[in-house]
Amino acid sequence: MTPQAEQENSHTISVLVDNEPGVLARVIGLFSGRGYNIESLTVAEVRHTLALSRITIVTSGTPMVIEQIKAQLERLVPVHGVNDLTEEGPHVERELALVKVGGSGEARVESLRVADIFRARAVDSTNESFVFEIVGDTGKLNAFIELMKPLGLIDVSRTGVVAISRGAGPLAIE
Repeated sequence: MTPQAEQENSHTISVLVDNEPGVLARVIGLFSGRGYNIESLTVAEVRHTLALSRITIVTSGTPMVIEQIKAQLERLVPVHGVNDLTEEGPHVERELALVKVGGSGEARVESLRVADIFRARAVDSTNESFVFEIVGDTGKLNAFIELMKPLGLIDVSRTGVVAISRGAGPLAIE
């Protein structure tokens, strides 16, 4: 096997499930029971009338591992559809973070400048700190957080990745 085929890549997988108790535990159990890592996980109801939720999972692995994950997810009873957005084509991914930065003087002014460049919004301000809200892809959030570290980074809270395919087609319900 070539080294390229064994390379681990990050994948965003969208799973349409019944919105009922225990479904998330089953999905997480599948990952933990087989030693797969979840880098990001979000869940939200997407179709109230049909009682459906979307679980968006960011995970990484070799192509063979990703195929195993998708096949095992598809076999779970409350699952209606599994889409590997990374492989299926154009999609939109976003994440939200709240970033608390402390400091005074020039560091405080610089944190406001950096926030402006990244289009982060100050959603809370005290004499000792700011809380910035930033939305974008994971790389943008990571870069913003790295730049805030020397300026007085105190805390970070992130939502995890949400994603949806582009175009007119909805997530198929089987």
